[in-house]
Amino acid sequence: MSVHTTPAFLAGSTHHSLLAEAHGFLSQRHAETGTSGLARRWRDVRDEIRATGTWQPTYDELAYGARAAWRNSGRCIGRLRWPSLIVRDRRHATTLDEATRELTAHLDDAANGGHVRSVITVLAPATGTSAPPVRIVSTQLARYAAWRTNDGILGDRANLPLTNAALDLGWPGPARRGAFDLLPWLAVTADGRLHLLPTDPGRILEVPIEHPEHPWIAGLNLRWPAIPVVSNMMLHLGGLRFPAPFSGTFMAGEIATRNLADHHRYNLLPTIVAGLGLRPGDRLRADKALLTLHEAVLHSFEAARVAITDHHRESRRFARFVANEEAAGRRVTGDWSWLNSYPMTPQDPSWNRYYDTSQPTPAFLPDPHCLALTAGHPNPGQRPSLRQHADVPPAAAAPPNQSREDTCPHAHLLEPTTG
Repeated sequence: MSVHTTPAFLAGSTHHSLLAEAHGFLSQRHAETGTSGLARRWRDVRDEIRATGTWQPTYDELAYGARAAWRNSGRCIGRLRWPSLIVRDRRHATTLDEATRELTAHLDDAANGGHVRSVITVLAPATGTSAPPVRIVSTQLARYAAWRTNDGILGDRANLPLTNAALDLGWPGPARRGAFDLLPWLAVTADGRLHLLPTDPGRILEVPIEHPEHPWIAGLNLRWPAIPVVSNMMLHLGGLRFPAPFSGTFMAGEIATRNLADHHRYNLLPTIVAGLGLRPGDRLRADKALLTLHEAVLHSFEAARVAITDHHRESRRFARFVANEEAAGRRVTGDWSWLNSYPMTPQDPSWNRYYDTSQPTPAFLPDPHCLALTAGHPNPGQRPSLRQHADVPPAAAAPPNQSREDTCPHAHLLEPTTG
């Protein structure tokens, strides 16, 4: 028996609140950009909402909303570049094939021959009480599988539920399973059914990890995707909800400190400590191992001619972002613990102040429905097969962003406030 649930975001905008949020968004955009014609534009949008139950932003409105949402992402330290975000308006993509083509094109546009660019692809939104035609369930477009073995988990432990979902849908996985097997993309359609999208791993740029002074690290056969494309986010603007895969540039700490080192991910610290020959009595052995991983990641990306940044550089850039925002009369939102994650130091300018923790709109927010699907379920036998239906009760979702890894923009799963 299938269990049908209504994703939480669908109940978020009544007719009255949609009018209020649309007016607030248009007023904000016109005030910030100095665009004229607000009264005329609002009259048209109001009439459209009353006639159809929704409204269609222009490209300029959509682009402004996407860029402002990045600017408002309190967990992202890289927001200085928000005005340069490349906005791909792909609201016409309503089928799985169209979505697949657009995701692949997004990877190409963002990679840009190694000169990584920040890109967002905006897909068709929810309409009225209907879910979007296609939403991406995969947390990122480049994720590695997790395999159960007699010795434990091989691969990225965080992706075990996603791997199981793909297998349940018929993905065979590679003939020879390894620690860095790229997962296929998973998407859910408006009818609630989960689908595998045909994914070409050759279109996903990866960087092999090596160290200039420790050749044994190359022998570990580590690698990481060149671009973080967060794919299960929703762009909230003017009362509308758009699936919107977003990509930026990796910060070395995201890969070295979190993805490769966290015990619930690849848990490489014991391997690096042993390889370095560090004594058990060395109280800083974990720090030395993390620094070695940082060096390896930075060196590898630079050797591959793929853009990457570091925490010191981004802290200085964030200080410039704060100064720009305050000069423009806007409050700066931010989660201190995310903006100053290890190995940030008190000498970095972002360390020495706190920020407004509210979540204004426009905003990027995780899709609770997709989070539930990728979090697994505490009672697997009491839910429908993923092959049959994708609806999982919202209570099955694990707390969002418990694991802080490569999720820029690091948006809160909070109800937004009108910005």
